[in-house]
Amino acid sequence: MNFLTVESISKSYGEVSLFEDLSFSIHKDDKIAFVAKNGSGKTSILNIISGMDQPDNGQVVIRKGLRLSFLSQSPQFEDELTIEDTIFNSDLPILKIIESYEKALLNPEDADAYQKAFEGMDRHNAWEFELRFKQILSQLKLDDLSQKIKTLSGGQKKRLALATALINNPDLLILDEPTNHLDLEMIEWLEQYFAKAQMTLFMVTHDRYFLERVCNEIIELDHGKLFTYKGNYTYYLEQKEARVTNETVETGKAKQLFKKELDWMRRQPKARTTKSKSRIDDFHDIKAKAHQRRNDHQIQLEINMERLGSKIVEFHKVSKSFKDKVILDGFEYVFKKGERIGIIGKNGTGKSTFLNMLTQSIQPDAGKVIIGETVKFGYYTQSGINIKEGQKVIDVIKEFGEYIPLTKGRQISAQQLLERFLFDRKKSYDFVEKLSGGEQKRLYLCTILIQNPNFLILDEPTNDLDIVTLNVLEDFLLDFPGCLLVVSHDRYFMDKIVDHLFVFRGGGEVEDFPGNYSDYRDYEASTPYVEVAKTQTSVEDPKKNEAEKLSYNEQKELKSLTGKIRSLELDKKAFETKFHDTSLKQDQINKLSQDLQKIIDEIAVKEARWFELSEKLES
Repeated sequence: MNFLTVESISKSYGEVSLFEDLSFSIHKDDKIAFVAKNGSGKTSILNIISGMDQPDNGQVVIRKGLRLSFLSQSPQFEDELTIEDTIFNSDLPILKIIESYEKALLNPEDADAYQKAFEGMDRHNAWEFELRFKQILSQLKLDDLSQKIKTLSGGQKKRLALATALINNPDLLILDEPTNHLDLEMIEWLEQYFAKAQMTLFMVTHDRYFLERVCNEIIELDHGKLFTYKGNYTYYLEQKEARVTNETVETGKAKQLFKKELDWMRRQPKARTTKSKSRIDDFHDIKAKAHQRRNDHQIQLEINMERLGSKIVEFHKVSKSFKDKVILDGFEYVFKKGERIGIIGKNGTGKSTFLNMLTQSIQPDAGKVIIGETVKFGYYTQSGINIKEGQKVIDVIKEFGEYIPLTKGRQISAQQLLERFLFDRKKSYDFVEKLSGGEQKRLYLCTILIQNPNFLILDEPTNDLDIVTLNVLEDFLLDFPGCLLVVSHDRYFMDKIVDHLFVFRGGGEVEDFPGNYSDYRDYEASTPYVEVAKTQTSVEDPKKNEAEKLSYNEQKELKSLTGKIRSLELDKKAFETKFHDTSLKQDQINKLSQDLQKIIDEIAVKEARWFELSEKLES
């Protein structure tokens, strides 16, 4: 079933043409990744197909009645609304039913309203949906639904936009870098969610494991043309390599033919026959093929690194806290030459604080951080480049000098350096504020590396970089002889370049794990996996005979009870959390206790019926 068709769209900004005459389709159950270099117009294409922007030419045809959601990189919300208001501000009928039930939970003294809301949940079979709704919010760490939008960070807003898109359960979900601002645990959950869900997806992402495990089709915009690959990321790499090789062979043949035809053109008299005119037309086509250039420059980074002495960085019994939040507690570590360390941990466990202590912009509460005399940090932060109005790309580089020293006594000009960073001559004279987000990040990375650091600190370096740039950056980092410390949510990137991990577990606990990220996940999952597997086996066997043990209505009731009990348990947990408020008065505590007891009684009734049906099933 065709959901959406893009027909010959083009888009320009002033004299800059982003793309021309692009056409493709999205069908039901497609999970498509759109791949292109930074500055090719990926975000513009997403905006156009989601209706946020219009093409200069062409059109987007959407199936009548299609429900479409778009997760942008910079979602917009009403500042005065709460998280809960934002989620329920939807035209999805089942959300209105759940909203009524949630309100009834907060006012259980109105028994009629509570009963009506409860019956509404039953009648529309909303329990499973509510459970999924709450699990999504829990996984994305959106626990305080009363929090106002204006108090949220950029990352929290992105997670709220993702939660809203998932909860609305659209026919087609369009995603612009869905893994940005998610920690590793959230990314893996979302990856599993999309891999299992019967959803139609169209996304731009730089997360290559995400591409590998979620997508069943990849559309690439390469040198102005679209290429479609019906498979995952591994298949795409194989087929692209074969395509590029074939193009190189064809270009070689065209060059040979061009030489032959060029000789013929030079020998031809001025008077042309009809046959010779046809051959002349063919000659121009051959010439175009022969002079095709892929222009796949690689970022060749041979910057001259400062010598690194024997003493690098030492942490001696370092402790750091912010009020009651412990970041480090007596942390000890001595960095060695050539170390390549990845830092992982949930958001808020202190990863960025650790980097700031390392670079001495934040001081520890106790202990010492000793920096060797020869250490020269290169610190790539999440804040990115400082854009000056009216500044051109080449001017940014020239601030560090007209010529940049390389290894073995060589040097290159600022212009040549930019070309190695994939900025052609025309682009190097563009204003910095006109660059795409990924191009600005690439330029920022360039300014860090040209300062000849011997200790590189990269805080989320992969955000907004295209896959081509990521691959070349990884190749450079593999050859980088200095120390490397990386905070990244890009698992593929981490697996490729780090040797061991600092795992920030929270509460001041930091574990030194001897392996890359996949090694760590395998280790963490090994024991729980066995337990889960056993549980699943014990649950699956009785289901084979379920139809023989229970009637159809009883089977339906048992399935419904499972969702209801889980949902009520989450409601119970939410009420119990309210008792942590030390400012509560006695009458408020009494009322909370009564409300909590009603939920506990409801759970008891449902559990009793569940056990009754389960015993019948097992007998």
